[in-house]
Amino acid sequence: MAAAPAPPQAPPKPTWDPRKPQAPFPWLRPTIRIRLTLLYGGMFLIAGILLLSIIYLFAASALNVGSELPFKIISGQVASDTCNFPPEPTATELNHAMYECVNEQRQHALDNLLSRSLLALLGLAVIAFAFGYAMAGRVLAPLGRILRTARSVAGSDLSRRIELDGPDDELKELADTFDDMLERLQRAFTAQQRFVGNASHELRTPLAINRTLLEVHLSDPNAPVELQQLGKTLLATNERSEQLVEGLLLLARSDNQIVERKPVDLAEVAGQAIDQVHGEAAAKGVEIRGKRESSVVQGNGVLLERIALNLVQNAVRYNVPADGWVEVTTEVQHGQAVLVVSNTGPVVPAYEIDNLFEPFRRLRTERTGSDKGVGLGLSIVRSVARAHGGHITAQPREGGGLVMRVMLPV
Repeated sequence: MAAAPAPPQAPPKPTWDPRKPQAPFPWLRPTIRIRLTLLYGGMFLIAGILLLSIIYLFAASALNVGSELPFKIISGQVASDTCNFPPEPTATELNHAMYECVNEQRQHALDNLLSRSLLALLGLAVIAFAFGYAMAGRVLAPLGRILRTARSVAGSDLSRRIELDGPDDELKELADTFDDMLERLQRAFTAQQRFVGNASHELRTPLAINRTLLEVHLSDPNAPVELQQLGKTLLATNERSEQLVEGLLLLARSDNQIVERKPVDLAEVAGQAIDQVHGEAAAKGVEIRGKRESSVVQGNGVLLERIALNLVQNAVRYNVPADGWVEVTTEVQHGQAVLVVSNTGPVVPAYEIDNLFEPFRRLRTERTGSDKGVGLGLSIVRSVARAHGGHITAQPREGGGLVMRVMLPV
């Protein structure tokens, strides 16, 4: 049997963009390398010219060209205010004295030239460093702009763009490439969130219908016991599915930045969460305590209440069988509102902390299948905290349990 022919290979991707006009002389493009070369070469040339001119002026001043000699011959005698001559010298003594005088003046001129040149070099060095620092800041300013945009993107703000203008050099290419990458990332995240949101909305209707049908059948007093037990099991399964859908919808929505913000008191939010979980805590014998001080933040009250509710529910459900407690506190520390939820419970290894914040992950359990939740609680808490510009940390508590700390900007 003959082998199938190989599929035709796609043509190589062009390295140039046909929509972008090409420069007539690409090697003359003002790249950052050429600009830096011209900048520092020009600075060196200017500094050299200045230093040479200053040394020349100092040398001319030291030699004092055109000035009078340091001695005079008066009536056959040699007189000087700066040199020492014998009163009645012989020819040899006079020549030697004149030689010493000229050498002394030359050495004095050289010493004066050296000291002035060092001062001039020091002054030029200070000016060169200051000018170089200013020019380096100007050249590296686009990198600072790219860095600030990257930090904004790291804070889940994918709508930011660099939009760098200026010469078509390597930095502008880097900024344009970064903008293109952000555009693709934003489209991908938007499509993902839209898919999760649409899927969650589409799943709500059949789940609501199933719940209604099950409740109608369970309300029939003549239904067999086996059918009622099956209906209760299916109703609990349907309720878990509804919780999963609501969690996915909330997770997709909370990954975005909060646009409409209102003053929300974390103490009030925590109190409402405690009221909702109080019945479950009493049934499990878990004591809820803690001091809650007023901590007002700007955000979405419904999402912030979800943070407190999820943390308190987890603290109650994952607790010790008897004599357990949950401590909920709120306060303001270093310009941040802090919500702390600590509880007794099983010992949590430090290497398991990061896994707790992943969707559908629990301690020693990676998928759903527990009656304690759907595995999205802490994922939703982290997403909501990030959407409000804050973060959450978890630490194992000595003796068992966890200490959850949510920090939000006030």
